[in-house]
Amino acid sequence: MSFVRYEKSEHVVTLTLDNPEERNALSTQAQWDELTAAAQRIDAEDDVRCVILTGADPAFCAGGNVKQMRAKTGIAGGSPAVIRRGYKRGIQKIPLAFWNLEVPTIAAVNGPAIGAGCDLACMCDIRVASDKAKFAESFVKLGIIPGDGGAWLLPRAVGLSKACELAFTGDVIDAAEAARIGLVSRVVPHGELMKEARALAARIAVNPPLALRMAKRLIREGMHTRLDSLLELSAALQAIAHHTKDHDEAMAAFLEKRVGKFTGA
Repeated sequence: MSFVRYEKSEHVVTLTLDNPEERNALSTQAQWDELTAAAQRIDAEDDVRCVILTGADPAFCAGGNVKQMRAKTGIAGGSPAVIRRGYKRGIQKIPLAFWNLEVPTIAAVNGPAIGAGCDLACMCDIRVASDKAKFAESFVKLGIIPGDGGAWLLPRAVGLSKACELAFTGDVIDAAEAARIGLVSRVVPHGELMKEARALAARIAVNPPLALRMAKRLIREGMHTRLDSLLELSAALQAIAHHTKDHDEAMAAFLEKRVGKFTGA
């Protein structure tokens, strides 16, 4: 059975973690490889303009398998050197694949996002939460650390102080608190979550795809580079944008007060 459902409609891909019996836990090499492969497939499809990542109810993603950790099997099996290599070749491929996606990504958090599940949501550009969603950077409760990039991702989502509070306490927060601290953009009734996520994806996907990808690249670069370096990259990408056919179409559509038809050229 496939762990990741890959569905494409128009220019939007929806990825659904589909192992509800285990609350969509990320606990095996096959699951890590499948999720990484889905991101790579998206990168290879030029007509994709937005991605939605969600989970099959009742959870978004419950993180790792605690029983395996206790038994020192799976990701926790072997010597320290073996475990280190397992992380690098396994679950750590996911943050690299998702963070480097060129197209905008939306996490539609339908339920608990715990540990690696919270970090998975943070790998997306935008997070929309169901009123049933819960979040926890709960690694410390198991005597471990965020091994999948959470220590880098969470501070960029909520700021250093709040990220430290969540990581050092392991507290579970509800959707309303997640919205208050900026972890999610909005909270919607559970039954409206996917409708809301798809509507947001549609508002994104209607725009010129090359401009979307370049805008995301600039935002990513702006998180770790100097202003003068970012301005230089902005000038270069803007020069490219001005010479695209989609720019010409966008100008024409704006002046003619109509919806643009963009091809990615």
